[in-house]
Amino acid sequence: MAYRPKIGITMRLENETNRFYLGRHYSEAIEAVGGTPVHIALIPKQEFIADLLATLDGILLPGSASDVDPAYWNEDPHPKLGRVVPEKDQTDMMVLAEAEKRGLPVFGICFGMQSLNVSRGGSLIQDIESDVEEPVQHQQGIPRDRNSHSIKIASGSIIEKALGVGSITTKVNSHHHQAIRNLGKNLRSVAWANDGVIEGVEDTRGDRFVVGVQWHPELSWVWDPLSSGLFKLFTEACAQRVLKVSSAA
Repeated sequence: MAYRPKIGITMRLENETNRFYLGRHYSEAIEAVGGTPVHIALIPKQEFIADLLATLDGILLPGSASDVDPAYWNEDPHPKLGRVVPEKDQTDMMVLAEAEKRGLPVFGICFGMQSLNVSRGGSLIQDIESDVEEPVQHQQGIPRDRNSHSIKIASGSIIEKALGVGSITTKVNSHHHQAIRNLGKNLRSVAWANDGVIEGVEDTRGDRFVVGVQWHPELSWVWDPLSSGLFKLFTEACAQRVLKVSSAA
């Protein structure tokens, strides 16, 4: 891949120190498969977001230490709701709206998949242990890169293509207490844990590369074929969009 697509990654906010930050693994994974990572500060201003995304070729929405504010789908906070960071929610929503407007490829990871779903009018389970009957362990702890529970993958999905072995089952790591309840507009579920929790979504429109996964492929891309495959397909989609736009121009 000769062209290195510029891929924006929204950051996190540490309230105690007033610092934007981001785990190294997301950027390292993007760079390793031929992309150029660009960190997006959590500044929820429309002009800033629009100007920045005009220079980008794709968007990666990473995990977060916070939870999406349930006010977005008109629910009161559950007793086990974690920290809510308004700047994170607002920036992600603005970035997703601008990415949709521009037709940019989007890859959502854990919180990022949940944010994607909510941005399209979907809702979340605020606490899996409280709301899911006989749940598997979705917060595995250390070591974080260990693949801990099984998922089933829809045949013909991008996630199956990333796995690359013609299989519809595999194992993934797990670090979340929330999950998708109702799917948002133009999204379909394509992977599930054995307790029914949605582990992957894709856009229903064939001309859009929009994928979300509930696990953390950035933790295991070095050795896990599915994780590396997802980053490769996403980065390739970003590069291909640039060529398509250039040809049309």
